[in-house]
Amino acid sequence: MEEGVERGMERDPDARWLARIMHTAFFLLLGASLARFLLRHDWEARSPWIIALTGALASLYLLGPVLGTRATPRRIAWLGTVVAVWVLLVVLAPSFAWCAVPLFYTGLRTLPARAALGLVALLTAFVVFAQVRLAHGGWDPNLIVAPPAVAALATGVFVYADRQAARQRALIDDLIRTRRELAAIERREGTLAERQRLSMEIHDTLAQGLSSQQMLLQAADRTWDGDPETARRHVRTAESIAERNLAEARRFVHDLAPADLAGGGGLEEALRGLAARESAAFRVDGAPVPLPDRAQSALLRIAQGALANIREHAGADSAAVTLTYLDDQVVLDVADDGRGFDPADRPGGVRGHGLPAMRVRAEQLGGTLTVESAPGEGTVLSAAIPLSIPPSPEP
Repeated sequence: MEEGVERGMERDPDARWLARIMHTAFFLLLGASLARFLLRHDWEARSPWIIALTGALASLYLLGPVLGTRATPRRIAWLGTVVAVWVLLVVLAPSFAWCAVPLFYTGLRTLPARAALGLVALLTAFVVFAQVRLAHGGWDPNLIVAPPAVAALATGVFVYADRQAARQRALIDDLIRTRRELAAIERREGTLAERQRLSMEIHDTLAQGLSSQQMLLQAADRTWDGDPETARRHVRTAESIAERNLAEARRFVHDLAPADLAGGGGLEEALRGLAARESAAFRVDGAPVPLPDRAQSALLRIAQGALANIREHAGADSAAVTLTYLDDQVVLDVADDGRGFDPADRPGGVRGHGLPAMRVRAEQLGGTLTVESAPGEGTVLSAAIPLSIPPSPEP
């Protein structure tokens, strides 16, 4: 974890910016300290040592960025050498004491917390020692209080900023992890929704068509010997349904749009053709308005499912499809005079997929689906879709 934090600091542009400021401050303080010493002292025996140690300290400090910020043995050895050379300089020339401030930052950034605090205490002690020497024996409380105060302030600011940065990195990691989890959940939900949609498409097209063909072919088989003309009519009707099923299957593979809508005639034409094939009446009430493709497809599928249920289960003599445009919604009604059923029961025997699929289609568009029926009294199915349709969910 510590390595991850250190790598984060290396990538942090603010940390790099602060490091550059500290490096610049160190070299400015080092140069100013050397200039002060040379201006205030005549050439003496310690002068060559001080100049040499200043050059060595500058050269060593330049190696710091090359070694990175992690507390590796090489980095710790480098920091110990820098501190040792600085201590020698302070002992020879107290003017170099305030170069310790950038070293505070370097130690805090490199070492573990306890070791860094120990190094700060050591550097502060030498700064106090240097300030007392520079005072030439004069008593000034600031000489004792100011260096520890500056060290405490610098350490506190650094530790606070470092902990804040660590909390922010942890928060960002949590946000990224949460976003990935949400994305995975959305993908799973999208997959489930797509599977449900595909099951409804298959039920309302291929399954319904195959069921109708089966019924027609069975009827043709029963009447083949006694009424060949009726049998042939059943076969031709089954052939027509098979042809339309083939078109639906091709459209299904292409873009999943209803084949009845693919010709561009609109919902009214598609419903009119569907009603004619199912021998049902069709009527449009109100002033037609343009509907989104999703709404047209859903209403057509609902009509297909309702008429298929009538054909297979109702035993009706007649059926009617009505499309009504109101001010704020469009309503599709499919009525029959068949045997009816109790809406509390699942119609259609073991299949029972038709009405739930229709209801899901309507609810996905913010609409409702209601069924009014009773045994022996026929059925009226009504799907109401608002004209302002909510946006489709992302897959």
